[in-house]
Amino acid sequence: MTFTEGGKFEGGRVRKGGGGSRRTGAIAGGGIGAILVALLAMFFGNGGSLGVLTNALTGDGGQVQEPQGEGGFVGDCTAAQANTDLECELSATVQSLDAYWQEALPQQAGVQYTLPEVESFDASTSTACGPATADTGPFYCPPDQTIYIDVSFYQELVSRFGSSGGPLAREYVVAHEMGHHIENLVGAMDEAQRGGTGAESDSVRIELQADCYAGMWAAHASTTVDPDTGVVFLNPPTEQDLQDAVSAAQAVGDDHIQAASTGRVNPDLFTHGTSKQRVEWFARGYNGGTLQTCDALHATRL
Repeated sequence: MTFTEGGKFEGGRVRKGGGGSRRTGAIAGGGIGAILVALLAMFFGNGGSLGVLTNALTGDGGQVQEPQGEGGFVGDCTAAQANTDLECELSATVQSLDAYWQEALPQQAGVQYTLPEVESFDASTSTACGPATADTGPFYCPPDQTIYIDVSFYQELVSRFGSSGGPLAREYVVAHEMGHHIENLVGAMDEAQRGGTGAESDSVRIELQADCYAGMWAAHASTTVDPDTGVVFLNPPTEQDLQDAVSAAQAVGDDHIQAASTGRVNPDLFTHGTSKQRVEWFARGYNGGTLQTCDALHATRL
């Protein structure tokens, strides 16, 4: 989905680079690259070199120069910049998610929304869940309530994992990580046993629930108004946008990643759900989903 003409987004929402503490906690959600690294380690052992999963994006002559805000934050962006520059797109997407969940969370769960920190890092950073690199992929760290994204992952989503790309595919990634923050706020993270693996594990359920929350946001993003400008954040999704989001969800399914990386599929190692499940739970959220209907943690069938 593209941002609406006339939209303007304040800087200071997304910080650049590292700066997190070095306490240790469990990474929650996303971490697509980490899944691949873990799978390869499980199948082949840790002796071989896994290499770096992601590379920095090469320059694109069609992109505008990245805005630089004060204090190491992404700066002010226009809608036109958000539609052409990945850092601006990230900042604007986060602000759209903020506006949606500030209304939806109290209404549906009686819980006040608190803003997570968002960091756009380059290659590596330090977090409350430990050191992270581009290998990790996007993830949410509960101890510091921060979403971490190296935007070079978007290129890997296409070139390595087979997504068709597109703005809603990228926005889906951010919305999924925000979904983990919502799970943290409503207590699902504390309740879930996230250390296990397998098709029915809480690890899978937490991921599918975040996909469903991402679908909820996508369904309302084109009607959510930016309180600062009075303009809706995003244009209504096109058929291609929705196909792109589905493609991204399929690309990060456990079965797809396992088959592509090892040639085998082992449900006992599932941590995020199959491609089919990820699409189904995103669609559940998109098609009138609520926090209650998105409750994969307690669902009788996935």
